[in-house]
Amino acid sequence: MSNLELFTSQSNVFSGFQKPFEQAKYVVFGVPFDVTSTYRTGARFMPAAVRQASLNIETYSFRSGGDIEELPLHDAGDLHVSTDPKKTVDMLKLVVEDIVSAGKTPVAIGGEHTITLGIMKGFGAKAKKTAIVSFDAHLDLRKEFMGLTLSHTTFMQLVNEEVKPAKIIEVGTRSVCKDELKYAKKAGIEFFSTQQIKNEDTKKIIEQLKQKLEPYENVYLSVDMDILDPAFAPAVQNPEADGVSTGDLLDISCALCDNRVVGFDVLEIAPLYDQGISAISAAKVMFEMLCQIEKAQKPH
Repeated sequence: MSNLELFTSQSNVFSGFQKPFEQAKYVVFGVPFDVTSTYRTGARFMPAAVRQASLNIETYSFRSGGDIEELPLHDAGDLHVSTDPKKTVDMLKLVVEDIVSAGKTPVAIGGEHTITLGIMKGFGAKAKKTAIVSFDAHLDLRKEFMGLTLSHTTFMQLVNEEVKPAKIIEVGTRSVCKDELKYAKKAGIEFFSTQQIKNEDTKKIIEQLKQKLEPYENVYLSVDMDILDPAFAPAVQNPEADGVSTGDLLDISCALCDNRVVGFDVLEIAPLYDQGISAISAAKVMFEMLCQIEKAQKPH
């Protein structure tokens, strides 16, 4: 090893621990894209902020007994996004195809929620055997919003119609329009409202989710940080009052991190709107989910 390799390294690698791509099991990449954002903008700065936060929180997980230091992680850097949403989605599809074809698990840091469409397209035929669980205050099932048919408000309808996953379940819903409710009912898209989560014990919600996911071969998890109450994540792009706590999100999301998880994303923070709280929460969510997936996939 040269002195250069020994004494220098990229300063903003997620978690600070890096394996070569060939040795990695989990491939982290950022998608600094927020072109269709309709309230606050700034999620394009999220990948850098979450990486920075990830370098400054401890790596051991009490929930799983795992340690991020021991995970075979590779940070591939950021997607070269376009200002054209379709081009960005198309590029994402190609990048995820490469990760999946190499037998590795994609882990994306958004960016706005539109990117989940590109990621799911990257799974190809595998997506049709995959159940998506989206943690989100919003259903994102609009046909069109503010003149756009491809945006963070419409992407889940496009996922349903273009990707055709085996199942879509949304968790933490509390901000919808009537058209979205009609579409969800017609399309068989189920959701758990924030009120349900608060009124029922989280253990019961977890049991119900596990029962609904039981028939499916694969699971993809998407975490829009606006599922959290703004008290816990004040810098999300579309804050909505009356959300869940960080602890509840971690309890539910980690409980679903079994050996069927084929990938996940964490999105929708505009870090300039707070002093780093939201980015720290996102990094923690990623740490805990990665450790839980690794625990589930290890032979017992």
